[in-house]
Amino acid sequence: MVGRPEADARLVGTRLPLVPSLSELVRSHTDLDEDDVAWLQLLMADWQIVADLSFADLVLWLPDREGSGFWAAGQMRPTTAPTSYVDDVIGTFVPVGRRPMLDAAHAQGRLVREGDPEWRDDVPVRVETIPVRRAGRVIAVVARNTNLLGVRTPSRLELSYLQTASDLTQMIAGGHFPSAGQRSDHADSPRVGDGFLRVDAAGRVVYASPNAQSVYRRLGLSGDLAGLALAELTRELVPPRRRPDEETLSAVLNGRAHRDTEIGTDGVSLIVRSIPLRPHGDHIGALVLLRDVTDLRRRDRELVTKDATIREIHHRVKNNLQTVAALLRLQARRIDSTTAKTALEEAVRRVGSIAIVHEMLSQAVEEIVDFDEIADRLGSMVTEVGAVGGRVRVSREGDFGRLPSEAATALAMVLTELLQNAVEHGYDPADEQATGSISVSVRQPTGRLRFSVVDDGRGLPAGFDLDGSTNLGLSIVRTLVESELGGQLEIGPAPNGSGACAIVDIPLE
Repeated sequence: MVGRPEADARLVGTRLPLVPSLSELVRSHTDLDEDDVAWLQLLMADWQIVADLSFADLVLWLPDREGSGFWAAGQMRPTTAPTSYVDDVIGTFVPVGRRPMLDAAHAQGRLVREGDPEWRDDVPVRVETIPVRRAGRVIAVVARNTNLLGVRTPSRLELSYLQTASDLTQMIAGGHFPSAGQRSDHADSPRVGDGFLRVDAAGRVVYASPNAQSVYRRLGLSGDLAGLALAELTRELVPPRRRPDEETLSAVLNGRAHRDTEIGTDGVSLIVRSIPLRPHGDHIGALVLLRDVTDLRRRDRELVTKDATIREIHHRVKNNLQTVAALLRLQARRIDSTTAKTALEEAVRRVGSIAIVHEMLSQAVEEIVDFDEIADRLGSMVTEVGAVGGRVRVSREGDFGRLPSEAATALAMVLTELLQNAVEHGYDPADEQATGSISVSVRQPTGRLRFSVVDDGRGLPAGFDLDGSTNLGLSIVRTLVESELGGQLEIGPAPNGSGACAIVDIPLE
């Protein structure tokens, strides 16, 4: 929680040592409730639009619970004009009386525009203050700061921007903005520069920016948008299968609902966002933003196709591996040599462990798999087909979690070999009454994955030395753990004195 500076240190520019969040400032310094915070968060989700239309920086000021000043809780720079603030001001405290326009907007609940420009770093800045009203109360103040060095004779586009910004600020002051509708801070949401339309109360286009004109011409419009009913025009240009339901289409394109929707043709895709304008309470029209997302959707389709192709490849690799395993199993049945038969059965299990990973990858959206399911399936595979039949049980404690495919394949081989060694060397296959248990315990200390395979079998042979071992399975495990996974392998007696224990420790990226 952010601490409060001493009262005598409250000066303009006084800043908390770390940039605090809106929630931290609210808890530490204000009496705002959860509904007030939710309202402010909705406002901040949409205020990039207000900043761009205003050609100005916005700063959100929260009143201190003691009534002694205001805390800067949010800041937004415009993408359409030079900034008025070189540095961030979030966390700054301004005492009462230092900036009278803040005091007046909060106390009187009105927009305050009077006053001479301020000078910041040799830049003249015009400041306006806008009360943020919710449920009849002023809960905050937005300061709009315009860098006057960037001001020139406005074009029709800029006049339309400024008029729309004025309507939105009136709505903020009157408690009509933000809306409880959709947020516009998701990645695909249109921005002011993508395409700007102003429609009247009947849904007819009053003004269209050049970018908006270009967007609709890509849909097939041959003339200008001005004077046309946007919803009717869109119905003519967009086939029914590429547009939303009639209620949504009318609500958005007539400017009656604060939401967005996607429309298009076979070759063009658009996102349309509507913000109804009610500066004095009555509906006068709407701001409609357009974004051509044709390239984005094409890339999305390419990614979907690529993902589907990758999953299909994993599926085919899994099938091929299962075929190889089946051929090895058939060959093992035709061999009389016990040594050769055992070697082929071990190869079947190794191929099977890799096939399980590819089966999981064929079902995953990303090249990441849930290794816990793989571990459980490997435990069943090793014990069910081993020489001890189903008399040895494998249990797991802890979670491996989700792992990338490269690590999962190597780790599956490691776990298979360790389980196989525990089954093969820990228990006597000739003793049909013997049972046993193998425990796989998993922990994840910071940045690492550490797991152990502990059996309650006969234990390690006398004089066992991992470095001198010629066992093929252990050689595979050491190579994979140390070279492929960059980890460490330890093998020794089980902690309880009965059986063997293998410990694998690898880094997690």
